Amino acid sequence: MQFEVRTLSPDMSIDRLLIDGRDEADARRQVEARGLYVSAIRPLRGPLRASAGKAMSLVLFSQELLALLTAGLGVVEALEALLEKEGSPATRGVLERLLSGLREGRRLSAVLADQPQLFPPLYVGIVKAAEGTSDLPRALARYIDYQQRIDLVRGKIVSAAIYPCILLLVGGGVSLFLIAYVVPRFAEVYQGAGRNLPWMSQMMLSWGQFAAQHTSALLGGLALALAVVVLGVRRLLARGGLVRLLGRLPGIGERVRIYELSRLYLTLGMLSEGGITIVHAIETVQGMVSASVREGLQAARGMIEAGLPLSAAFEANGLTTPISLRMLRVGERTGDMGPMLTQSAAFYDGEISRWIDRFTRTFEPMLMAAIGLVVGAIVVLLYMPIFDLAGEMS
Repeated sequence: MQFEVRTLSPDMSIDRLLIDGRDEADARRQVEARGLYVSAIRPLRGPLRASAGKAMSLVLFSQELLALLTAGLGVVEALEALLEKEGSPATRGVLERLLSGLREGRRLSAVLADQPQLFPPLYVGIVKAAEGTSDLPRALARYIDYQQRIDLVRGKIVSAAIYPCILLLVGGGVSLFLIAYVVPRFAEVYQGAGRNLPWMSQMMLSWGQFAAQHTSALLGGLALALAVVVLGVRRLLARGGLVRLLGRLPGIGERVRIYELSRLYLTLGMLSEGGITIVHAIETVQGMVSASVREGLQAARGMIEAGLPLSAAFEANGLTTPISLRMLRVGERTGDMGPMLTQSAAFYDGEISRWIDRFTRTFEPMLMAAIGLVVGAIVVLLYMPIFDLAGEMS
């Protein structure tokens, strides 16, 4: 967390620093290590804390550290080089804590584990396994590739959702503008004409007049409903309820399951290739999956510890498809379970990407057609009395 520290230097000058530390004592140690005296210290909260700087990107940190290690530098030298070029106070605090722990003689994995908000158990696990084989660069390269593949699939999903959201926003805005602004003005014209209007046109004009008279209340209610929806989605994401909800939808539920299996297999494959046993890999990955998959993993872990092969344990708990089951059995016969898990994930990723492409090509035109029908219906109902008048005049 971030701390605001007022310091006094040996030349009696007062300064203000922003320090990123595990707790107040850690922040105080960092300041005193610079030869400064701490006169006051307080944690930053709210907007101040948000403006103090964002935490460093784990992938970027791994890429830079990998480049320096590949160039021949040691871990301490590489972290010192990163510290020298870093300008963000938050990232400098992270690097200083890492260097402090290494200089005390501790392992890198133990120092990383002291900052779980930045370095998840998965990252700590692959670094710890690499320490046993003295092959940290390869472990970092494996993690970078893993994270890039995860981000690639996630990016495709987000990109596929952006255009429909824009269409809904624009279509909804146009419809609201027509109902709240254009329709009431047509209603005034038609009321002065003293003519009987078609029933559907009359209903729409009544809605338009109501919207014009209560615009503020309707906008407030719309904003409140939007806030409730956003809050509900965030809670569902935090509790994993959104995954369960999507899993029950026809046609989408199976794709959600395949996406979860892809992430599971990719993570297990990376950990297995890094030298971590499959039982410990399952224990590490349990915090990254949904509740339903977690229950299956726990049961599969017990079966593996009892002596069953991985393929049989996964099949018994619904963690396979026919393709992945065959690939797992091949991996058990050849002894290359890690690469086979990674290949299974690659097969799933390809299937997900193809489904996303098909879905977007089908859904986007349908959504555009639906929005066009709504806007067209409003326009036709507005002009229907005019069409009737023109017919009578002819």
